[in-house]
Amino acid sequence: MLSRLTRPQALAVYALPVVALIATAVFAPLPFSLAQPGLTANVLGENQGTPVITISGAKTRATSGELRMTTIEATGPDTHVSLEDVVSAWFATDRTVLPRDSVYPSGDSTQQIEEHNRAQMKESQDAATQAALDYLHLSDNKIKVTLKLADVGGPSAGLLFTLGIIDKLDGNGSGGDLTGGRTIAGTGTISDSGTVGAVGGVALKTQAARRDGATVFLVPRAECSDAKSELPKGLRLVPVKTLDGAVKALVSLETGKGPVPSC
Repeated sequence: MLSRLTRPQALAVYALPVVALIATAVFAPLPFSLAQPGLTANVLGENQGTPVITISGAKTRATSGELRMTTIEATGPDTHVSLEDVVSAWFATDRTVLPRDSVYPSGDSTQQIEEHNRAQMKESQDAATQAALDYLHLSDNKIKVTLKLADVGGPSAGLLFTLGIIDKLDGNGSGGDLTGGRTIAGTGTISDSGTVGAVGGVALKTQAARRDGATVFLVPRAECSDAKSELPKGLRLVPVKTLDGAVKALVSLETGKGPVPSC
């Protein structure tokens, strides 16, 4: 039957399913999430009217400057992401495309994901408290640290929580602020022993940090190249591998003495 059509008619017949396939590809949901710079929060201050860090059983000090933890915001596990969305984000500097399974474990419901993120945040807070007290050679039998940060989950604020506890208890060790009065931002997990771990999304987190006034960004050393890829003007990267290294870098920035690592 096709042989009786003229050539233009035959091409039109073939084109119909091709157009349908393209339309389906453009508008069909894809297994990706779109991410963008998220909120930042000063762990030395308040979040939604409540101090982020509360310490009892030890004398605390007044602090200046800021230590801002950073986040990314990703589309939800049930959000429709089309090819058009992916292509648009691919060419944007303030958005990125991530495999959905890397953001939300496959098969988990929204409630399960939220519970998982809350559990990771709690583990991160416990590790941050232990790492800070161990660094200062203080006993957790006498000192109680409470950390509260609303609407944020996951482990990536661990390093900043730890530095915030140290700043409130000891500062730079010589009576000054660990921040040197600056707005310092950063990201990174923390272990009980003070090891800083990679987290992902750092290129977006640096943008969130600069947007909210940071001039210095603490980044896990393993993620230097990612952090440099879209680094905002006016933001200095300081790579860290350990809590001790992070503290020394901040003290060197404040005092002007000693090396400050760079990516």
